[in-house]
Amino acid sequence: MNELKVRLAKLLLELSYREGDFTLTSGKKSDYYFDCKQTALHAEGSYLIGRLFVEMLNDFECKGVGGMTLGADPLVTSTTVVSFLEGNPMPGFIIRKKSKGHGTNQYLEGLANFGAGDRVVLLEDVCTTGGTLITAAERVRDAGLEIAGVLAVLDREEGGRENLEKAGLALSAIFTRRELLSAGGR
Repeated sequence: MNELKVRLAKLLLELSYREGDFTLTSGKKSDYYFDCKQTALHAEGSYLIGRLFVEMLNDFECKGVGGMTLGADPLVTSTTVVSFLEGNPMPGFIIRKKSKGHGTNQYLEGLANFGAGDRVVLLEDVCTTGGTLITAAERVRDAGLEIAGVLAVLDREEGGRENLEKAGLALSAIFTRRELLSAGGR
């Protein structure tokens, strides 16, 4: 495992991983909770996520990245900034949970940086069932963009990857839960 992933694993376990009794967005009960925003909003954590996502984006032909607010906001920002610093600038977009309700009444912010048919990669902090990503993908496709793939910080390995595949979306993750715990020495 490369040095960046090892360092990110330590930060994620320190700042974002909690064990206990939790109810997830999907409604499922879990013995652990992963709050990626704590790490994604940490200066080094943001940089590491952005660097690793930019490396993973080399496997895709795409113009830019985007994701569902609020979890993906720092991921999109770090990835776009790192892509610029590494000489291959990619724009980003954010998907609203509800349409704007005024003005353009759109779900996506940042569309001025894209054209119809542009290929994009969706970013997600945690994939459990894939439900949020499937909703996000529908909105992105409705806006005229094509989805090249999905990147997540953590795949909980609880059916999300399989549900995304059924919806025509391929998931790649920086870590599965097992990989994260192993990389962090747990």
